[in-house]
Amino acid sequence: EVQLVESGGGEVQPGGSLRLSCVASGFIFSSYAIAWARQVPGKGLEWVARIDAGGKIIRYADSVKGRFTVSRDNDKSVVYLQLDSLKTEDTAMYYCLKSRYSGVQTTPQIRDYPDRGHGTQVTVSS
Repeated sequence: EVQLVESGGGEVQPGGSLRLSCVASGFIFSSYAIAWARQVPGKGLEWVARIDAGGKIIRYADSVKGRFTVSRDNDKSVVYLQLDSLKTEDTAMYYCLKSRYSGVQTTPQIRDYPDRGHGTQVTVSS
């Protein structure tokens, strides 16, 4: 059974930083791309960052480029999302999603990421 467990969320002031982690189990972690996405109540899922199986190809949403950094440790089956220079508009539930594929597509499709964790809440507030 695929399991994805996010952690590291919390409440920070604007300009602050957080590091999210996603611990994976139940599949061959090094064979699949992983995505981070976020959602606020009443709105759709927003793709934040995607990393391929080997950790070489990375895609970011324009809204987070230069502020967020995704990485993975295939030996530990963990994906990280470093959030720096946080803004109030970054407030959301952050999810880790497993792809069906090893690579990242130009345009992500939710159908390609069938497995999702329960999320970790990030709140940016002064």
